[in-house]
Amino acid sequence: MVSTGSTTGDQLHADALAALGSWPAPTAEQERLRQRYADHLAAHADGMTRGCYPDHLTASTLVVSPAGDEVLLTLHAKARRWFQLGGHCEDADTTLAGAALREAVEESGLTGLVVDPVPVQLSEHAVPFCDPRGGVHHLDVRFLAVAPADPDQSGHAVSEESLDVRWWPADALPDPDPDLVELVALARTRLSAGSPQSAASGTSSGGSSRAAAE
Repeated sequence: MVSTGSTTGDQLHADALAALGSWPAPTAEQERLRQRYADHLAAHADGMTRGCYPDHLTASTLVVSPAGDEVLLTLHAKARRWFQLGGHCEDADTTLAGAALREAVEESGLTGLVVDPVPVQLSEHAVPFCDPRGGVHHLDVRFLAVAPADPDQSGHAVSEESLDVRWWPADALPDPDPDLVELVALARTRLSAGSPQSAASGTSSGGSSRAAAE
């Protein structure tokens, strides 16, 4: 039975189910997570919102340089660790890829990002600071976005949730966490296959105000 509760809208929920349902997981573990996420959404109408306790879906983006040799990471203020850009879905979001792109623009200040609408990686992880009750797990859906050619790498923003935002060599990450290493490897493989080089096959960010992240 589907539980009731506040939702970010039927469209976002349906988009997430469709995206996960058609996603070709790259490994057996990723397939297990894909089914876990799909089951969670089938059971929770509010599964896209932070109000769904203790678990809910989130959206994030690994921003890479056009050549794929650099990645843009944020030093999270609460976790004190380097991550890809991302966070909770909001009421105005209608697609997972759109939510991931919005978070990337808000947290980096970069415009002209082109996001591949097909997820790159899934990651379930505990987030002790998300709710005072504790026990929260983020069911993160991760996307790849390519920065504009020759971006002003010194001009990106640092949001209220971050201590720093910085470009790093893809083969010399500041945190060798296996989850992040796998994300970068999967993203570079996707990029080498030619996606999302064409804006026609992805979603592009235009000008956007940088709201504080959730």
